[in-house]
Amino acid sequence: MSIKLPQKLMLLGSGELGKEFAIAAQRLGNYVIAIDRYANAPAMQVADAYEVISMLSADALEAVVTKHQPDIIIPEIEAIRTEKLIEFEQRGITVIPTAAATNYTMNRDRIRELAHQELNIRTAKYGYATTLEELIAISDKIGFANVVKPVMSSSGKGQSVVQDKSEVEKAWNYAIANSRGDSQKVIVEEFINFEIEITLLTIKQWNAPTIFCSPIGHRQERGDYQESWQPAEISDEKILKAQEIAIKVTDALGGAGIFGVEFFITKDEVIFSELSPRPHDTGMVTLISQNLNEFELHLRAILGLPIPHIEQLGASASAVILAFEKSDSITFSGVADALSEKDVDIKLFGKPNAHPYRRMGVALAKGINVQEAREKATKAASKIKII
Repeated sequence: MSIKLPQKLMLLGSGELGKEFAIAAQRLGNYVIAIDRYANAPAMQVADAYEVISMLSADALEAVVTKHQPDIIIPEIEAIRTEKLIEFEQRGITVIPTAAATNYTMNRDRIRELAHQELNIRTAKYGYATTLEELIAISDKIGFANVVKPVMSSSGKGQSVVQDKSEVEKAWNYAIANSRGDSQKVIVEEFINFEIEITLLTIKQWNAPTIFCSPIGHRQERGDYQESWQPAEISDEKILKAQEIAIKVTDALGGAGIFGVEFFITKDEVIFSELSPRPHDTGMVTLISQNLNEFELHLRAILGLPIPHIEQLGASASAVILAFEKSDSITFSGVADALSEKDVDIKLFGKPNAHPYRRMGVALAKGINVQEAREKATKAASKIKII
């Protein structure tokens, strides 16, 4: 792939991850067009141009691509009419990682089936439901506890742990309410009693070997990440096993860019969970923990630029800053207090409105060990109040 700069990059989805990617892209002089379904999305605030459309509309996607003529299309969310991406690729526009891979990974059912059925990779037992009655039946078959989530959602939203049959209907309603796109399908999977859940940021390159960041541990609530830390403390043997699985899956998908590959690590096993073909929310810790953060790595892989060395800079952590009320007028207090401690940083995403549990920012911290870094990040996040 040519390394000529600048390139014209079109982001499909312009949230906080897109914003950091746009900043990285512009530092190398690229032109960024930010697309999202609502105005003033975070990446739009730093982009060269932006459009507000439904990315589930084939006609709307056609119109913005025809208007802006991007060199590269970079999806950042799941809710996209992915069939159009295949058309754009056939016209000579690069789609990251590829149009086919994007189509595969937009739904949890497809990537799970690729891993389990085609690549023979260990996953949690799973099944699908398109009605409450089907969910009750498959839940009985898989057993309790289990986990229910939409096949298409954003940042883990709509996910719940179901302890017994009395909670199935609530889980169905929550999953459907938080489903993205036009899918009315949920996946139910066995609950894995894991020691740690990790993200292995996997960088697939056009003309160089696949490389990895140090594993990132993370903690979730309501299916959404609350804190992450790097390095995750797992054995070298399990890291190598995770890398082996990540290469197998990403080689099957093809293309280039960063993949957030998630695993459950148990006492005896490394179990594939999910995959996102883009920077990962848990990977925001790399904004403080590495010489090259995940957005810079994604950009270099996309543009075919060399990545000679990824240096992990020591025990680091991130903690989310959440909204707890609905509001269209937002200010933040406590930022100065949060930044008063050494090796702490704050990123506020600039989202135009808030609703309960919406991620509005992130606190980042380094420490002498992971525990101290986590405590510092969580403490800093708690000082930020959304008014």
